[in-house]
Amino acid sequence: MIWLQCLCLVSVVLSSLANPEICKVDPESERCKHLNHEESMHPRPKEPVNGPRSSGYPWEKSTNYWRTLGYQHVAEKINRKLNMNRAKNIVFFIGDGMNLATIFAARMALGGEEKKVSFEEFPYTGLAKTYCVDAQVADSACTGTAYMCGVKTNYYTLGVNAKVPLGDCKAGLDPATHVDSISKWALDAGKSAGLVTTTAVTDASPAAGYAHIADRLWENDFIVRESGCDPKIVKDIARQLIHGPVGSRLSVIMGGGRGHFRDATMRDEEGGYGYRNDSRDLINEWLHDGKSNKHYVWNRKDLLNLPANTERVLGLFEKDHMQYYLESQARRTQSTEPTLEEMTRVGIDILKKNKNGFFLFVEGGKIDLAHHDNLARTAVGEATELHKAVKAAREMLSEEDTLIVVTADHAHAMDISGYPTRGNDIFGEVDRDVAKDGMPYMTLSYTTGTEFSDQVSATGGRVNPNNFDYRKWSSYFPFYVPMDSATHAGDDVAVYASGPFAHLFEGTMEQSNLPYLMAYAACIGGGPKKDCPKVYFQEEEGT
Repeated sequence: MIWLQCLCLVSVVLSSLANPEICKVDPESERCKHLNHEESMHPRPKEPVNGPRSSGYPWEKSTNYWRTLGYQHVAEKINRKLNMNRAKNIVFFIGDGMNLATIFAARMALGGEEKKVSFEEFPYTGLAKTYCVDAQVADSACTGTAYMCGVKTNYYTLGVNAKVPLGDCKAGLDPATHVDSISKWALDAGKSAGLVTTTAVTDASPAAGYAHIADRLWENDFIVRESGCDPKIVKDIARQLIHGPVGSRLSVIMGGGRGHFRDATMRDEEGGYGYRNDSRDLINEWLHDGKSNKHYVWNRKDLLNLPANTERVLGLFEKDHMQYYLESQARRTQSTEPTLEEMTRVGIDILKKNKNGFFLFVEGGKIDLAHHDNLARTAVGEATELHKAVKAAREMLSEEDTLIVVTADHAHAMDISGYPTRGNDIFGEVDRDVAKDGMPYMTLSYTTGTEFSDQVSATGGRVNPNNFDYRKWSSYFPFYVPMDSATHAGDDVAVYASGPFAHLFEGTMEQSNLPYLMAYAACIGGGPKKDCPKVYFQEEEGT
């Protein structure tokens, strides 16, 4: 009799659909409540408020188009040969806070839902779990330690294992708790190494490659002292970068953060003052460490005109973090602010001079900072800049001998909501409907946000998007839970890989597995090497 009951249920629904007046007369009937419940969860498409509903491209209406697309995808999969060459070079990209919604929005910024950002063209994709040892939702310090050092640790701690409590001056000094990074593994194997970021070079993500410290905020001696530790004993992150066993060996260092390297009495190139309290100028100390063919630059022009024989570069383009790309366009400061792509290209040109290859860490760090302030348009702009940098690296380096991996350290709580039509402005209002409060709502919004935003209603509830201009780089987007700053999210993050042994980066994995996979591809570090190829692709070809 089950089939008969199902048939009756279908008849009820169809009857209601055919006779919509029934539910106006008897809305509390079982069949009408069922229909209303279904339609509330899966609403019928309505005509957009501002025009006719998009119907996609003409060729998308053809069955043959989609089947051909599917056949091509299958053919690509079954004909792809595994790249088992030894990786001479590794370029590791991090989109800080780049959740899947950010990637989708970047596709829209590039032209539409069907577009791909550069790293989505990579043949292999996986997922990484981002939690910390002591936290369900991670920060960039514990995640940086995971994906650079292969060890998960406590929230806010860098380059140490979970035996070090946050802020413990003494515990963080114990060498037994220190964990080495893939940057060190590469250097120990005779390769060159470097880092590029749009944040301060002492920020958590880049610092995970060279620092060991109990608090990610200890970027200079003043903060160490303010935290109750002795800066003569606890070396701040900037000092570890300039004089540490890994930082001092990096050939490429580019990003922001000049203030952490100079004393508060010292004026910098753009009129600001440093943050330090020890009368030191670490930039000057780096310049006079006895190594040749090295250059310090603080603006885009000098970076793009480095001498051809440059072997080491320290580029610090802001006192703190670098400007957002869209911000630099609006402020017309492109002469001092190099793009992430430009820094990546210069970094590769310097590092590839080493015949043994290199490891380069590149971070689109300000995706995260924009999300923290609910600057959705700017966060997506930073993601498209990462897309350009990845594309440049893949064009400059052979897929035969260079492994490129792209991922995020953690997610953010930006979401894509409603049922907007195809091609609707991703930074605009949902165009098919208004909310129950009679106001429109934005496609992009956040779960949490900064209470200092203009998106906070003084009377409670939410603000009306019609009263705001969301077209500027500085425009705040709506959120629902007021906080000091928008929070991270605990979603898994995507991993994209191209080059030697890229096929290893599939499936769901612990984030801490990533450096071991990269190291295996390059035959560096202390992990498995049994089947690791012993020669580079060029050597196999006799070139």
